Amino acid sequence: EIHLAESGGGLVQPGGSLRLSCLASASGFHFDDYALGWFRQAPGKEQEAVSCISTYDGTNYYADSVKGRFTISNDNAKNTVYLQMNNLRPEDTAVYYCVALPEGSSFTLCVSRYKALEVWGQGTLVNVSA
Repeated sequence: EIHLAESGGGLVQPGGSLRLSCLASASGFHFDDYALGWFRQAPGKEQEAVSCISTYDGTNYYADSVKGRFTISNDNAKNTVYLQMNNLRPEDTAVYYCVALPEGSSFTLCVSRYKALEVWGQGTLVNVSA
């Protein structure tokens, strides 16, 4: 079974940057077999898909609210997916979760969802505040 561990959250001022990392580990894990992505949930708000990536079908997805500010990438050699977040805003404050879906596209993971097969990390808090 795949295990996901997020890191990189913290307190940052508006306009600042953070890079989140998600290390995926499992016996025989291969990035090509999964779609991976980032979701977030702020207090009192619905869970939101932020960005997803799939080397399974070569696609990326970004929520409109983060397009042009966030970039998702992966390092296959390190079994790690990253979320570079620039020009952060107070409304980006949330717990960010790394999520994996076997043999999925970025659209399936971030939009249409296949919750029964999703694997979630524990989350990392991002706090954007002056």
